[in-house]
Amino acid sequence: MACDVKELLKIVFSGLLPLIIEAIDDGPTIGLRTRTPDQPSPCPVCGTPSVKVHAYHQRTLTDTPVDGKNVHVTVRIRRLVCSTRGCPRQTFREQLPGVLVRYQRRTPRLATQIGAVARELAGRAGARLLKALAAPVSKNTALRTLMRLPLPRHPVPRVLGVDDFALRKGRRYATVLTDTTTNARIEVLPDRTADTLETWLRDRPGIEVVVRDGFAAYAEAVRRALPDAVQVADRWHLWHNLSEAVRKDVASHSTCWAKAGPPLQKLDRQESTLERWHHIHDLLDQGVGLMECARRLNLSLNTIKRYARIGEPDRLRQAPQYRAGLVDPYRDYLRKRKEENPAVPVQRLFGEISRLGYEGSLNLLYKYINQGRLDSDREAISPKAFSALLLAHPNRLTPEESQTLAELTGACPEMARLGDHISGFAQLLAPAPGNAEALTGWIAGVGEDDLPHLHAFTRGLDQDRAAVDAALTLPFHNGGTEGVNTRSKLLKRQMYGRAGFPLLRHRILLQ
Repeated sequence: MACDVKELLKIVFSGLLPLIIEAIDDGPTIGLRTRTPDQPSPCPVCGTPSVKVHAYHQRTLTDTPVDGKNVHVTVRIRRLVCSTRGCPRQTFREQLPGVLVRYQRRTPRLATQIGAVARELAGRAGARLLKALAAPVSKNTALRTLMRLPLPRHPVPRVLGVDDFALRKGRRYATVLTDTTTNARIEVLPDRTADTLETWLRDRPGIEVVVRDGFAAYAEAVRRALPDAVQVADRWHLWHNLSEAVRKDVASHSTCWAKAGPPLQKLDRQESTLERWHHIHDLLDQGVGLMECARRLNLSLNTIKRYARIGEPDRLRQAPQYRAGLVDPYRDYLRKRKEENPAVPVQRLFGEISRLGYEGSLNLLYKYINQGRLDSDREAISPKAFSALLLAHPNRLTPEESQTLAELTGACPEMARLGDHISGFAQLLAPAPGNAEALTGWIAGVGEDDLPHLHAFTRGLDQDRAAVDAALTLPFHNGGTEGVNTRSKLLKRQMYGRAGFPLLRHRILLQ
């Protein structure tokens, strides 16, 4: 039986095996009285082993909890005399690696557990969980333990992924660097300037390929620090930029494709909007430049550019964007009643659908009918929803969505051409040797259509053409880096209040 107890102690207190356990006190907390073994211990300065005892001291440690109870360990340690003549350390306290750490009052395995919890939950949340696990610490202690955890060391990657994420959206950004082959986090830089990235890259000449987004500062940093490295534009960002251009072109042609649906709604302050369009285009027709137009009309340059791209004032009108309402379930019934008797009073319709379960007001029904939402065979679709249909893979559309897409593109030739351009670019995103030449033909085809925002997208491709060609012909991508960014945003939101960049960087690199 005594042998079984000793074996049990070795299992429960396996992290304390280098110590000799003399007694165990059970109570609200478990107390262990231990001592160090009588064996030589090396001098921390000269390394000479010594067994000559000068004095004894006690250290109190906290170990991992057992059965939901705190474990306090009292250790009797020796102060030994160094036998080397002339050694600056005449006496020294012995240390047991793995059990006793200088200046620490927790065992290494407890510190590791606290660090693991703090790595996932940071300060306050980590302290609350550790208290429930019978290892109570303050939030500051949890963070200090986290910052003591050593960061992993990675070799210089051959293929480096570069992307940014917002520390404060629209104001401050940081840069995350990953190994796209292993998805390992290599470094987190405090900003996204070219000088910071260039300084980091110059110390790591083994990088051969850099996968990045279209941010000009990153391209400049790589060009200056690693002129022989291959720059690859990230395909996700290429598709994202195309999607933004598609949404804008769809909105600008809403007067055309929306003819297949309910009548267009009037814009607020429509008269002043049309007047502004005429003022801008009158000045442009006279040869006045964009900057001068902005100065004369006291408008921003971006506003002038937006109006200048709109060739017809009717395009300022928008397709209707209705939210789902209480009348929608009774739309078919109301259309049927209107077809049977166009002069049926709205108040009578209100009474009929109320008996069918309608819970809305009479004014809401009036508004629904006056907006023309009963006049079309289908519900109104917004430019955003139409863009989603154009950008979706054809095999993922339902039969109803495919029919709606065919009706809308059939009503507007530019939207039909836009759909063809989207399909053509999507095929180029599968890397293949001939995609660079195919991209040239695709850009030429886009230039023949009245799609100004897509033209702006192609101009951006031309400005970064070498990296875009590499993206369409080489297999490298930044998918893993985007995943790290998603995780980094979660960590950032957990840390509002006590957050600082060193702590955020530490947590990202430890993930």
